[in-house]
Amino acid sequence: MPKGKFITFEGSEGCGKSTQIKLLSEALIKQGRSVLTTREPGGTDVGEKIREILMDPSHVELTDLTEVFLYEAARTQLVNEIIVPSLDSGHNVLCDRFSESTLAYQGYGGKISVEWIQKIDQMARGGLSPDLTLFIDVDPEVGLKRARASAKEIDRLEEKDLEYHKRVYQGYLELAKKNPDRIKVVDGSKGVQEVHKEILDLVKRIL
Repeated sequence: MPKGKFITFEGSEGCGKSTQIKLLSEALIKQGRSVLTTREPGGTDVGEKIREILMDPSHVELTDLTEVFLYEAARTQLVNEIIVPSLDSGHNVLCDRFSESTLAYQGYGGKISVEWIQKIDQMARGGLSPDLTLFIDVDPEVGLKRARASAKEIDRLEEKDLEYHKRVYQGYLELAKKNPDRIKVVDGSKGVQEVHKEILDLVKRIL
């Protein structure tokens, strides 16, 4: 059994995941806990190269199915190279996106069979599941405006239309409803510190 806890952050574009991961990491470190923060796609040399392909807005020819395979390839590398060894060493791992992102974006958003993606994903992560998944709930229209306003360059996902992002959002809600013990919905429309406090309370329950 891993010694550390695995916590993932999920949500639509502009929901504030990066800010909340940073705040949680700082809070846990202050408590004397060992923390490793990573992201998907990315976190490894291989994963970061895959991220460049996936996020590059010039790659308009990429299909949703191609995206699935690329995301799962990056996930396999991250799980085996970084996450599992870190958990086994006693580090608590915080990850910006994980399996639910692929299910929500390429499954619900891209209209690829969620059941099929789950089979591929099970292989990619080698059965590893987060101890806690935090879905930061922000209206997709609000989040998309935030993301586009703050980005230096709009990436491929941010370029997709609002209807796509609404499907992604509904997918997240459905996944949370199906997995209430692991996926906790946090109201991202509240102030940054309010959201942080709610997340901290949820994390305390599993540590």
